[in-house]
Amino acid sequence: MAQMIFVNLPVTDLDTTKSFFSKLGFSFNPQFSDDKTACLVISDTIFAMLLTEPRFKEFTKKEIADTRTTTEVLLALSAESRAKVDEMADTALASGGSPANEPMDHGFMYGRSFQDPDGHTWEVIWMDPAAVAGEGAQG
Repeated sequence: MAQMIFVNLPVTDLDTTKSFFSKLGFSFNPQFSDDKTACLVISDTIFAMLLTEPRFKEFTKKEIADTRTTTEVLLALSAESRAKVDEMADTALASGGSPANEPMDHGFMYGRSFQDPDGHTWEVIWMDPAAVAGEGAQG
């Protein structure tokens, strides 16, 4: 069995968060979801567990990061093209997300970022396949 990753993120309003990610084209695994948790499917082996803050607190003794003033994690997603980067970022901004950082364009690598409704920062990155293969990438 392939190794999987489950990134756990606290959310203030589960329905709002689910609606936001649904508009970005993501689905949820009902087997790992309930009224306090939604299992966001990113790929066959990558998931984000979106947990209401009280549920999240059951897993940690630490305080939940205040995403208005603190960055607890940067989540980066790959995209198949520059156009897909723009499509996801534009959809996120139109669906209740907010801008995070300025777009990044190095020619062979392009990315944009946004904050979801709970302030978690998501980056969407495209890299030229030739650069990924090590063919002529210059930085």
